[in-house]
Amino acid sequence: MGLRLGVDIGGTFTDLAVVDEDTGEQTTYKLSSTPSDYSAAVIDAIKTLSTDHGIAPSSLSFLSHATTVVTNAILESKGARAALITTDGFRDILEIRRQSRAKLYDIFQPPPQVIIPRHLRLEVSERIDAYGDVYKPLDESELDRIVAFLKAHEVKAVAVSLLFSFLNPVHEQAIGEVLRRELPDVRTFLSYEVLPEMREYERTSTVAVCAYVAPVLEGYLNRLNDFLATDDYPSLYLTGSSGGVFNVEEGLRVPAMLTESGPAAGVTATVALGNVLGLDQLISFDMGGTTAKASLVNNGEVSVTTEYEVGGSGNVRRWLQGTGYPIKVPVVDLAEVSAGGGSIAWLDDAGGLRVGPQSAGAFPGPACYGLGGQDPTVTDADAVLGYLDPDHFLGGRMALSLDGASSAIKRIVGETLGLDLMQAAQGIVDIVNSNMADAIRMISIERGHDPREYALVAFGGAGPVHAGRIGQELGIKKVIIPPNPGVFSAMGLVCTDLKRDYVRSLYTLMAEDGVDEQIRQVREEITVEARDMLARSGIPEDNWEFRYSIDMRYGHQAYELTVPVEDSEIEDGALDAMAERFHAQHFTTYDYNAPDEPIQLVNMRVSAIGKFGADFIASRVSSSNGSGNISPRSHREVYFKETGLAPCPVYDRGELHPGAEIQGPAVIQESSSTVIVYPNQSAAATEFGTIEITV
Repeated sequence: MGLRLGVDIGGTFTDLAVVDEDTGEQTTYKLSSTPSDYSAAVIDAIKTLSTDHGIAPSSLSFLSHATTVVTNAILESKGARAALITTDGFRDILEIRRQSRAKLYDIFQPPPQVIIPRHLRLEVSERIDAYGDVYKPLDESELDRIVAFLKAHEVKAVAVSLLFSFLNPVHEQAIGEVLRRELPDVRTFLSYEVLPEMREYERTSTVAVCAYVAPVLEGYLNRLNDFLATDDYPSLYLTGSSGGVFNVEEGLRVPAMLTESGPAAGVTATVALGNVLGLDQLISFDMGGTTAKASLVNNGEVSVTTEYEVGGSGNVRRWLQGTGYPIKVPVVDLAEVSAGGGSIAWLDDAGGLRVGPQSAGAFPGPACYGLGGQDPTVTDADAVLGYLDPDHFLGGRMALSLDGASSAIKRIVGETLGLDLMQAAQGIVDIVNSNMADAIRMISIERGHDPREYALVAFGGAGPVHAGRIGQELGIKKVIIPPNPGVFSAMGLVCTDLKRDYVRSLYTLMAEDGVDEQIRQVREEITVEARDMLARSGIPEDNWEFRYSIDMRYGHQAYELTVPVEDSEIEDGALDAMAERFHAQHFTTYDYNAPDEPIQLVNMRVSAIGKFGADFIASRVSSSNGSGNISPRSHREVYFKETGLAPCPVYDRGELHPGAEIQGPAVIQESSSTVIVYPNQSAAATEFGTIEITV
């Protein structure tokens, strides 16, 4: 038994959580991120554990990390010089892309910049046909020219994506063998290794993203590992976009798996908390300093999608919209909006008040930070309204300047719109709350689910401040604030399992003869690779688990649904049970189905899970003999729409014993966040250390 450490990097703050495997005791820490080099904040935070908390490296048994390095490299166009090798005639596939648009009738929507420029996109003479047969053999004499070209242009990584290589990878294998032999210092990514499934553009885009970010990710991980190697730290695990962790080697095999590692950790923590509380219908709501993320937990399971664009707005809708770079790796199905504490309030050309997408970030940060920021932000509005204690922010480690916040809001918003300070601050908060409520509608109502049937789990530094209003707007009756909400995502890193997702093409109609045997054969092929990964992890075989699913669609559809299937159904060839589950899922998603239409099977997927046997997200708190009443620590002036500016009781969360009840309006403070109980709401402390707000 030892200590488990999770480190989560956000755009504004870096969070650490340490849990004792024996006692369940938690230690948390939050500090500002370092955008110039995110590894610096991680290293500083880990050092702080030793100096301030007396946690020796040798006492750590597990270390996991969620990072934004991959996403930031794309958003900031700071990826490596990468090349792409394609089949002759397909050099411009990344430029042609799909013609989908976020705004259907905006034919001038600017596409994202192509991450691999045309002069670094090369062609080879070869062709595999649609049946996987060699139609035109690979001209290997061209490879010497390509190797010389790559050396001359000093590329750092190469992506190879040939036509129909997911059916027959023989030509990609030959190219990969030459490149890895002649260019050992250049990372080579073959599409059949990264994403062996149909759709040429998405497959090429995914492997191109891997090549573009791999050298940046590798450099970042090398800096971390160099630091960890200086002392007796455990091996580093990385959090994947679909939840779960894998080792550094697996992450570098497919860097695209890390695009949403931070948000996935928060959803993992939500599922773990639901297991402890006995709740399986939850909405995960994470509001940090830069963005707000929402995801649905339905029947205890997280929805995962492969229809995702990194660096664009495609993650707020189910379908891709041409604003980012498609990656067909499994990602937690979430909606993400630019609505964090650092989101900047501004006026558009018509004089309308807007909030985001620009963010003040960690530096210079909101005006109240006193670090040079001049623009009003959501955090400034929260401070002015009295939600935040200027002397208690980050547990008192950072003082907030109310004068700076007030000045920025008055100058940009109040004076222009003719509003007093409180009205202007309330307007900022109302708009950001509306934006976040829309995000929850996207992952609930637009997916066929009623948010009123779910409990809202709110976390992140700013989530508990705004959750009560969001629940009120959506008709959600219960809001749950977990222990240590400001670092809850980092807590998700210490109670996770090893997880890696694999896919194989399975392109056939369900009604075809012998399809049950074909499904079993593909299942065996994909499971071999998954078992090899788990064997390398060292996790005992008794702790392995395989979860299968099949991408299905009606015969004339262009997009499919991922439908869970049981291993016993595959073994028994229970096609009727699979079909019924697809029809039901299609009805839930689109409000119709077509039982008489032929069903097409597209891909088979498996999630290979190695269970660490850890669940430390919450533990029972010792009961108190006191009554349900508790006295506030102090009072301060807080502005609510219902009451105006009035004295409001302020409670210390550490003093709330199980059963303690608080009537709103009220403020509950702790080191990592602040909980606001709005008028006509009530809050109760539970035996698991959570706070349940009744809306």
